[in-house]
Amino acid sequence: MEQEPKHLLVVDDDTRLRSLLQRFLRENGFLVSTAKDADEARFMMRQYRFSLLIVDVMMPKENGFEFLTSLRQESSIPVIMLTAMGNVEDRIVGLENGADDYVAKPFEPKELLLRIASILKRTPAEKPEDQKLDLGLCVFDMQSKELISKQGEAMHITPVEQSLLSVLGAKSGQVFSREKLSEILGAGQSPRSIDVQITRLRKKIEKDSKNPRYLQTLRGKGYMLLAD
Repeated sequence: MEQEPKHLLVVDDDTRLRSLLQRFLRENGFLVSTAKDADEARFMMRQYRFSLLIVDVMMPKENGFEFLTSLRQESSIPVIMLTAMGNVEDRIVGLENGADDYVAKPFEPKELLLRIASILKRTPAEKPEDQKLDLGLCVFDMQSKELISKQGEAMHITPVEQSLLSVLGAKSGQVFSREKLSEILGAGQSPRSIDVQITRLRKKIEKDSKNPRYLQTLRGKGYMLLAD
């Protein structure tokens, strides 16, 4: 049976480098997604299951070290750090914060490829978790992004609705403001459009959409999902 290709996430604010790495790694058999900063990386990680992250140190808002520190509080996914600095101190900081390897720019793409292969070879295969949100009338599969009725029938769900359930479901019980959700979802979503999407989603998952049990509103704060 042919092995499924590994999915990598490249996190770097340099548009040209992201594009070059994506193309090179795809040519070498990987699935590759990209993110321009830490926030976008977190959003991507809620949507997909990655085998390894390649993270630049010098990023705006939240640098690579800060992102790695927060990531290690909830995940042991392998991480290779990239930096233009290349000094010993930065390498030590990266490794102390939980990086699996460290590559200084500029670097040979083939060297990065060898380091990726080495890390993946020693990383135990991860078994997919059965992450399903029980929403009373239906179930949302966090892995396949399918909404399924209790009778086992697939229900229509838009990509934006999938993203909303994925974001809220990953942090069940946590409140997200309309502004934060619009920022995470991007793609032209405004706080007002989030309200509209929430209303439509409630009609699909709630027994009584006007008195929601699962997708709740906290007045003045935002929305949260409470699965069974």
